[in-house]
Amino acid sequence: MVTFRYDLNQDVIELQASNWCGLEQVYINGKRVSRKLNFGQNSEHNIQLNDGKPFRFQLFIDPTSEEMICRIYKSNSFITSINQGRENLVKSRKLLQNMTIFATLSGLLLLLLN
Repeated sequence: MVTFRYDLNQDVIELQASNWCGLEQVYINGKRVSRKLNFGQNSEHNIQLNDGKPFRFQLFIDPTSEEMICRIYKSNSFITSINQGRENLVKSRKLLQNMTIFATLSGLLLLLLN
């Protein structure tokens, strides 16, 4: 799970993206305001804050640096870009690979014992 967190005035904005199942969720002050499945290299969430202003969250993986980047826009004006380093992505991929290997070997062992 990759999490991007940003404090905007009195609001705490958090975008969570699972690299396992493709689930992405946006929370504002702990309340989920957007949720979708994404299996591509980029995605976008459009929401409105309590003040009625539109917000856009762009999430993508930079092919040159392999960093996951979240860009935040308010009323089509760029606010910030938050990066998750390559180490975080590599660690998550290794964990997924190890879990897959473990599940496969466990299944084979169960088949052999039956």
